[in-house]
Amino acid sequence: MMAVASPPPSQRPPARRTRPVESSASWPLIDRLGLAACYVAGIGLLLITATILVYLAVRGAQYLEPRLFVESPVADNDQAKSGGFFDPLVGTMLLTTIGISIAAPLGAAVGIWLSEYGRPAGLARAVESGVEVIAGTPSIVLALFGLTVFSNGIFAPLSFTSEGGGVFGRSFIIAGLMMSLIALPLVVGTTREALQQIPSHVREASYALGKTRAATIRRVLLPAARPGIAAGATLGMGRIIGDTAIVVVLLGASLEFDPAGETPVISFLQGTGSTLTSYVYTNSPAGDGNAPEKAYAAAFVLLLIVLFLNAAVTRITRGRAESPSWIR
Repeated sequence: MMAVASPPPSQRPPARRTRPVESSASWPLIDRLGLAACYVAGIGLLLITATILVYLAVRGAQYLEPRLFVESPVADNDQAKSGGFFDPLVGTMLLTTIGISIAAPLGAAVGIWLSEYGRPAGLARAVESGVEVIAGTPSIVLALFGLTVFSNGIFAPLSFTSEGGGVFGRSFIIAGLMMSLIALPLVVGTTREALQQIPSHVREASYALGKTRAATIRRVLLPAARPGIAAGATLGMGRIIGDTAIVVVLLGASLEFDPAGETPVISFLQGTGSTLTSYVYTNSPAGDGNAPEKAYAAAFVLLLIVLFLNAAVTRITRGRAESPSWIR
């Protein structure tokens, strides 16, 4: 058998340097106490998360039945006759689709402009401050703002209206518009972070080939930043799914769908309804639905959706970490 000659040392790949393991025994006492506090905080957070997961799994899974996914909720004191949560489940998906369809392209555009242009500087700082303000504003404030604005007569085509022409400022469209605001800062932040991780020599190489800045963004930077944008959009979907204040104020939080007319699609979007979060609150011991068992089942489904989104974000970010070195 012929032996395979090894490549010369000059052609061998450089050996990966491993960081030596440092012992904390030689650290000062204050540093060791700080490390112990970090361990306690991390383990405590893990225990709290595990407790929530186990509690909802035990309480929710035992009441979860296939019929709950296909039956609409009905107001009844008897849980056996109160239906399922088909309408809130569809409402959750519809509201999330509307919100993220607005937040994803708008947030990506704002993130690209702040990262790659940022001119004029005063306007860029104002936009950045505006994004931070929206990120820190409670959703109930956004809901009240949306109710005040969209209850004007000029927005009647978007809203649920009364027979006398009064505009209520409530609909899936309006709730989706305001939901997009709570997802927008996440998309903007992840887009900027993804673009800032791309080395400057990648841009310079594109400019050297005669590409304009717009072409460089479209053909080079956006494909490399796509995982980061997708991660931000997924996180934004999680925020939309978990919000309740906007649903209660701008969607009516009614158990069943209430279309605003007879037009198949438009009247449905102009109408009111509920989501899983409002359904859980209404049927919980704190609400008036008197169906706590179904509230636990719906909460378990909601938890599964959130866990799926978190797993998707982890998968997306892991794929970005394993991307080629020129992207990182």
